[in-house]
Amino acid sequence: MTGTLILVRHGESEWNLKNLFTGWRNPDLTEKGISEAKAAGERLKTAGFKPDAYFTSALRRAQHTLDLILETQGITEVTITRSKLLNERDYGDLSGLNKDDARKKWGEEQVLIWRRSFDVPPPGGESLKDTAARTLPYFDAEILPLLKARKTVLVAAHGNSLRSIVMAIEGLTPEQILKRELATGEPVVYKIGADGKLAGTVAV
Repeated sequence: MTGTLILVRHGESEWNLKNLFTGWRNPDLTEKGISEAKAAGERLKTAGFKPDAYFTSALRRAQHTLDLILETQGITEVTITRSKLLNERDYGDLSGLNKDDARKKWGEEQVLIWRRSFDVPPPGGESLKDTAARTLPYFDAEILPLLKARKTVLVAAHGNSLRSIVMAIEGLTPEQILKRELATGEPVVYKIGADGKLAGTVAV
């Protein structure tokens, strides 16, 4: 028997649409993002998943995504655990800037290093390594025990906080995880054994 981990990156946000670095800033979903979240809920409902526990970040776009998934599935009166430790990577001084404007200010190569290196943070912000350093201990303490106990857990969060979890579960190298993209509103489903190790994946 295995536990089931469902990871869902939030639907498209208003700042995704505007091509802005978002990080810990708090925009809501676009109409497309709302549709993506509802579609995720429909897919999970069709696949027959009924989570025992729900986790999300302290940011509106992830919380709204989870609310829409629950609404679409007809699930009410559940306990949702929210934590800033599941927040998106903090982009520091880049937050709120258009990505093209950032390239003009710091140069394309430097911005690419900040975005795509594992351990080089932007000024005042976090690298993916820094993000993993807060996300993974929380995952190990709060979520993994539920999976080992054969529970089904849904986590609605962000591209980088979820990538740090994916990296740990799949045993990916820093180079491999940097090439891994999580699409907005796309559920990723893992089967986790009682030993906490990856036992398989499920197409949804």
